[in-house]
Amino acid sequence: MNIENIRKEFPVTDEIIFFDHARVAPLPERVQKVVTAFVEDATQFGTAHYDTWMLELEHTRKKFAQLINADLEEVAFVKNTSEGISIVANGFDWQQGDNVVIPDIEFPANVYPWWNLKQRGVETRMVKSVEGRVLFDDLIKQVDDRTRILSVSSVECNSGFRTDLNSLGAYCKEKGVLFFVDAIQSLGVLPMDVKKDHIDFLSADGHKWMLSVEGLGGFYISKKAVDRIRPTTMGWGNVVNAENFMDYDFTIKKDAKKFEEGTPNTMSIHAFGAALELLLEAGIDNIEKRVMNLGDFIIAELNRRNIKIYSSTLLEERSGNISFILSKDISSLYTFMLDNKVKLTVRDGLVRLSPHFYNNEDEVLKVFELLDEYLNKN
Repeated sequence: MNIENIRKEFPVTDEIIFFDHARVAPLPERVQKVVTAFVEDATQFGTAHYDTWMLELEHTRKKFAQLINADLEEVAFVKNTSEGISIVANGFDWQQGDNVVIPDIEFPANVYPWWNLKQRGVETRMVKSVEGRVLFDDLIKQVDDRTRILSVSSVECNSGFRTDLNSLGAYCKEKGVLFFVDAIQSLGVLPMDVKKDHIDFLSADGHKWMLSVEGLGGFYISKKAVDRIRPTTMGWGNVVNAENFMDYDFTIKKDAKKFEEGTPNTMSIHAFGAALELLLEAGIDNIEKRVMNLGDFIIAELNRRNIKIYSSTLLEERSGNISFILSKDISSLYTFMLDNKVKLTVRDGLVRLSPHFYNNEDEVLKVFELLDEYLNKN
């Protein structure tokens, strides 16, 4: 992997050290070009090239399916991770007394849709984490014969803990429990295989590690689970022969597209396709290796300073997110770093670094040079 060539795809490197991909990523140059071209086309020709736009939509669907090893008919577009989770939470045939199992350190997108089911008599069981780690044994202890869905993040947002999806998926398959994965903190940096890991549902929007725009992402529903979830948001797009507008036929589609109820976010899908193309060209295995190497470098710098690392340092539990705890006041650290052209996250008492594959070791050293300066002043 030629890092210098890859860095040319990211104009952000001329302006700032960006270590905040776990939040909202900067756009690669090719995404900017695709969006600009779309706007120019729509401005000059209106919808004259609409058929071409739709072809690109299906090309993007294919790329997302490739990224997660899904079949084409198992993939739909959603506006964000929350929408994908809500599709399942609201569309499942719950019975009073059913329960859902989730960790207690999930981002709210994977909490509130399940909590909202309380009014239908569904319990959400929150599994206690251990120092940012979500242990397999603790999760399965909460599963019983009324557990219908187990829902986890592939990577926990604050701690960066990488969940053992394969073990959980195999367990859920054995027990007849549906398995949902919020994959926003791993897609684009870690490999994902929905077949191998027995995943029934997956949702992630593209603005973090997948390097795309906000408000557009991908949703996966397995062939074996698609009939168990009914669409709760209806429009002209949910049905077969959707473009025969005035020939009303309320026959719902049989695949993942039944959850695409109306006009697609065409421009953002084009952007998503360009970002996915870059990731697939680089190779997710190569990206993972590069990001893990940068993580090794960051961990070594933290250890040299005896800074407490909150994230797991076990390779099999690591991701692109590395969080640590400082003994000094960090209330002004975010502003200090941004004033010095470094973007990171300071939240919940943690400092989080999340570099991507185009970042380099010189940037890591500069961040720690600035951190030393901050600590010496405070």
